[in-house]
Amino acid sequence: MLKGKYLNRITEVNKIFIDKIVKDGDTVVDATMGNGYDTVYLAKIVGNNGKVYSFDVQEEAIKSTRKKIEKEELNDFVTLILDGHQNIDKYVKEEVSCILFNLGYLPRAKHQVITKPNTTLMAIEKSLELLKPNGIISIAMYTGHEGGMDERNYVCEYLNKLDQNYYNVLHMEFTNQINNPPELILVEKKG
Repeated sequence: MLKGKYLNRITEVNKIFIDKIVKDGDTVVDATMGNGYDTVYLAKIVGNNGKVYSFDVQEEAIKSTRKKIEKEELNDFVTLILDGHQNIDKYVKEEVSCILFNLGYLPRAKHQVITKPNTTLMAIEKSLELLKPNGIISIAMYTGHEGGMDERNYVCEYLNKLDQNYYNVLHMEFTNQINNPPELILVEKKG
């Protein structure tokens, strides 16, 4: 019985899919590092034979994540990058099985530093190129801040036009929650 364990947060829903796709030895990307929880989660899945690239534009995100990966002894195969996700192609050269985005702002930090529609779209376009067949891009969208709904609409408009011969796009949302609940979009590159 679920008892709200898996459907209470978008991050938990996301893990249901990621756990099926990402395997030991894979290369993955956390495009919005934040406090590092997804970076650590991905690193534990890909293991010592895998590779994690993790991006953020805020030094405090790097510091927070570095502490977590050092504590978990994951630093040998995790690369923390102080740069915007729109520059993903400058750092990641191999095919990846999963690219994670959490759009919005860094929790418990400056809320004026947010992801932006134009750089997010650049990152998504480049991510589609890096994705290996049957890999996914996971986009959690938090829209309750200024500019959040604009970014959501911008991203959705782009993804809705992806050719279904090459990509599957799944859009999930909580329909009975108030106050701009987060939404999740998964993009699978067909094999």
